[in-house]
Amino acid sequence: MSAPPAPDQDPAEVGVAWCLALLDGLMAGGVRHLILSPGSRSTPVILAAQRRPGLTLTPILDERSAAFFALGLARAGARPVALLATSGSAPAHWYPAVMEASAAAVPLILLSADRPPEWRGWGANQTADQTRLFGAQVRAFHDPGAPVDTPAGRRAMTALGRRAAAVSQGLRPGPVHINLPLREPLVSRADAGLPPPAQWPDVGGQIAQSLTLPPGLIERLHGRGLIYCGPDHPRPGFPAAVARCAAALGVPLLADPLSELRCGTLPGLDPGRSPRIARYKTLVRNPQAAAALRPDWVLRFGRAPISKTVLDWLPGIPLILVDPAERWSDPAHELAQEGSLHLAVDPTALCHALAAAAPVADPIWLARWTRAEGQLAALAADYLADAPWCEAHLIGDLMARLPAGEGLLCANSLPIRQFETWSGSREAPLAVFGNRGVSGIDGQLSTLAGLNAAGIPTTGLLGDLSFLHDLSGLMLAARLDRPCIVINNGGGRIFDYLPQHGLPDFERLWRTPRPVAIEALAGSFGLSHRRVGDSAGWRAALAEGLTGAPGLLIEVMIDAEQSREIHLGFRQRVAEAQLV
Repeated sequence: MSAPPAPDQDPAEVGVAWCLALLDGLMAGGVRHLILSPGSRSTPVILAAQRRPGLTLTPILDERSAAFFALGLARAGARPVALLATSGSAPAHWYPAVMEASAAAVPLILLSADRPPEWRGWGANQTADQTRLFGAQVRAFHDPGAPVDTPAGRRAMTALGRRAAAVSQGLRPGPVHINLPLREPLVSRADAGLPPPAQWPDVGGQIAQSLTLPPGLIERLHGRGLIYCGPDHPRPGFPAAVARCAAALGVPLLADPLSELRCGTLPGLDPGRSPRIARYKTLVRNPQAAAALRPDWVLRFGRAPISKTVLDWLPGIPLILVDPAERWSDPAHELAQEGSLHLAVDPTALCHALAAAAPVADPIWLARWTRAEGQLAALAADYLADAPWCEAHLIGDLMARLPAGEGLLCANSLPIRQFETWSGSREAPLAVFGNRGVSGIDGQLSTLAGLNAAGIPTTGLLGDLSFLHDLSGLMLAARLDRPCIVINNGGGRIFDYLPQHGLPDFERLWRTPRPVAIEALAGSFGLSHRRVGDSAGWRAALAEGLTGAPGLLIEVMIDAEQSREIHLGFRQRVAEAQLV
């Protein structure tokens, strides 16, 4: 219990001073944004935040939308973002975004206001058990008790803020939850007189250190292997290091769409000698290519491939998993087999060491991969030249027209898969984002708004169901610097490519089309709307969205049955082609 306030002291200042101490610690650890949803019990945190000019406050009505906005902001800004909600059921609405942040290693600081301890378990209104609300989804949980008005208590809160920020950005980044029991009165009479904020230094990424290669590693990398870069957070210097490593080893570099490697020039390599392979998923749909290109070993950075096609191709191949966060991202349990190895080392440093010690490479192996990639790119271009306009053409236009250095958010479930199939790669940098940690369709609009708020102009590519699943995010859409593209193909068309297709009552129970007037929704939230259904209309709308006023919603009407025929026809064409 805190000491009784002095007769001339505002009792609410006890809570505000306590929250100020916490915020000072968080800001010292790199936090610059507090995303809040309105509420009463969280008032002392907001009053404290108002006194810290270096902290940007963003109010968002819906807690789920706020959490996904914070997720996008933290992902693009590469620093922790704080999230605040009042007590009761409010913080429970964060759960989907917290799951995504945990799986995708995104640093969030979860600040849940709570009733004081003496109210818990006694039927008090808006009081719930918020302790360990997020279970194993958070890296740490803290409940420091009710505010205390002592120098030691404030010092402990500053230390807690620093600790939470550090843990959220540690070797295993992710969310940290701090539950704050706050007593009444909540509203302070004063708004001055507290100590000035400390100087909060910028917190940068860790610099990769040199390392000694584990014994026997070079010997394991003899023969025909490949490097797979899966979804991961950016690491300074890693793209150049892993590209040089692949070139030195003479192996292909498979670039997941959510890695840093799919788009942008790979520094230090001749343009004609790039080991980057972007069409790997389609390549292994060809039986001859799948057999001829099967490697002797796989060196993997980042999370496991999302594609089931790729996962089904890799079993039985020794895996060297570079995993500094020790996430053990190994869904097929390849690390259990002989010859596999788990390395908890810095990826950039390892790539430098491998490039320096690489054995003599087999030039034929990498040439076979790059030749197959080129043949597949040509096959796709020829096929689409004669095919009716569909999502594949749209994705090609995005790759060609999105400005260098900007971003693209691909929603689940079909857009990210189609992007992986049709995008190829490009030399101009493009940051590709997606909530593929747990791959939910929720929170896409809010995440898109958060990415834009972080300073990266980001275009959104959503399906109609993922768009409708986050209608609260429309309240944030006016903040978008770039257009939000909604593929309206009549529901969950991912199921058209899965075994559920054709089951009884398939349309109603799986595809679930929603007859909603997207134009009317856009108008209700003050957004501009363009509906397009062909190449000319699409390109005109995209040009407008990239050069005009923010807040443009482009609804792309797709004939889903025709699109399915085009995509399945391309798979058949690939399966029959001579690629190797």
